[in-house]
Amino acid sequence: MRATETAPVAVPSFGDAASAWLRGRAPRPALVSAVLVFTLSSVRAYGKARSGIDNAVVVRAARALLNGGSPYADKRFLYPPGAVFAALPQMLFSERVLFYAVPVVTGALVAVGGVLALRVFGVRADSRLAVALAVGTALFLPFQSLVFLGNWTAASVVAFPAALLLARDGRWCAAGAVVGAAVALKPMLVPLFLLFLLARQWRALACALGLPAVISLLGAAALPRPGLFFTRTLPFLLHGQDAYARPYDASWPAVLPRLGVPHPLAFALAAVAGTAVLYFAWLRWRCGGDPALRLVECAALLMLAAFVVSRPAFLNYALVVVPSLAVSLVVREATARSVWFWVPLVPQLGGVPWPGVDSAQRHVFRDVVMFGGLAVVLGLTAWRGRGRGEGVVTESSYGYSLYSEVGARPDPEAR
Repeated sequence: MRATETAPVAVPSFGDAASAWLRGRAPRPALVSAVLVFTLSSVRAYGKARSGIDNAVVVRAARALLNGGSPYADKRFLYPPGAVFAALPQMLFSERVLFYAVPVVTGALVAVGGVLALRVFGVRADSRLAVALAVGTALFLPFQSLVFLGNWTAASVVAFPAALLLARDGRWCAAGAVVGAAVALKPMLVPLFLLFLLARQWRALACALGLPAVISLLGAAALPRPGLFFTRTLPFLLHGQDAYARPYDASWPAVLPRLGVPHPLAFALAAVAGTAVLYFAWLRWRCGGDPALRLVECAALLMLAAFVVSRPAFLNYALVVVPSLAVSLVVREATARSVWFWVPLVPQLGGVPWPGVDSAQRHVFRDVVMFGGLAVVLGLTAWRGRGRGEGVVTESSYGYSLYSEVGARPDPEAR
């Protein structure tokens, strides 16, 4: 460029102005109101005769261990051995205490995950965006399902943004340890192993693989009849569980047969769709761009690929990826700035009637639209950005920060 030429000046768009406003500190009444709405949504499970149903399965497994039995004698206990020992502290409390405590603790874990998602993009926890995230989460049906069931997906809701925050700051091994610890409790974040592979972070991948393996082996050694996991639990999982859980499964191999598609064809279609989403995840990684956004969108595509294929894929799994994706709208090129990103989420707002698919067992058709719609929108964004070229990737985990590599900085007001 000649000395007389000047570089083009980027004109702030409406989206940029809105992003700056969302990053700003929210008024105190708005913060208090958001916390109140979120808390009330968390404790709405108290109005049900039964709550914490999924957590009770793990507690029952821990009780079986203390009584000298095998947790895997219960076909509904589908967690790794480490989850049994993680549930042992709950033995100190009565069922009545757990009834009131589990929804609150589950809601608190989701709140922590939301704060971590905000921090991935350098947004303060008392911002206007935090208020919007809290209220939106409170109205989000996957959140209401999660707190009612007390499902251990809540651990992954925290671990997903925590791992991405660490990876953004170049602490890849720590990110691998977080993912590994979450997998040791519930193997939901296994698709993130591919994120470490894409980033060529071999030590982080070793941590993510090794930690759950060690914990599971040590846990299995302390369990009576651990072989039941392979003879009873694993076949149960591979067959998509049973008629009790199948109506709530939003994976393609479970949903398409309900629409008349033969099972082999349904599985083949799911495999093709899952492979396509994995391709878009790889493409999104190569597109580069804002480091935090790159991590979040690529990781979300990896998770959505699993939701399409693997069985089961339940409603509350959406809370793993949606908060981080929603918060990403503060970045200029984020998919969340497109109205099409929000369209698949509208059917999941509480209080919006959807005749014909409002029942618990038919709600799955809304869920498959949500997972599939998010995958399509993210995939199209990756496809349109494929010409940007590959971003900076390193093979070393020492002193490297994706966040600092391109000079991105968090919100100067953030704390």
